[in-house]
Amino acid sequence: MSVRTNIRRAALTSIRIRPTTASASFINTTYTSRIAQPAITQNISSNRFFSATMGKEGVHNLGSKADFDSALSEPGLMVLDCFATWCGPCKVIAPQVVKFSNTYTDTRFYKLDVDEIPDVAQELSVRAMPTFIIFKDGQKVGEVVGANPTALEAAIKQNVAA
Repeated sequence: MSVRTNIRRAALTSIRIRPTTASASFINTTYTSRIAQPAITQNISSNRFFSATMGKEGVHNLGSKADFDSALSEPGLMVLDCFATWCGPCKVIAPQVVKFSNTYTDTRFYKLDVDEIPDVAQELSVRAMPTFIIFKDGQKVGEVVGANPTALEAAIKQNVAA
């Protein structure tokens, strides 16, 4: 064996990642590749952040452009939460949106997954998540971009009173 081979082996041995505990060496690293995709989707959709029937009226998920058009055609105040399942700030503000749906029961709250219905997101010019768009009698009257519960509540209050 040459000196060069010994140096390579020593270098490779020194950078090898070792488990910190004895039980860590038994972790099956291929487990995640065996999880069925529908199971992951089901777990996400049953997560409390994405539940469609919370509160008295609840925050309802829109599943298609037809659902959006139907919701928009109803009279009254409507808050549309444009979110993505991978968006951290969307997950953080979701419980606050549910609280608002309990507080402002005369206002309808809807969630729109921008990855599931991209044509509606594009039509509404959604460029960041979360984006909250407020409609009154089918007309856009306000928009709050970002996970800012104070600004969202102020926009809701302003349009409830108007």
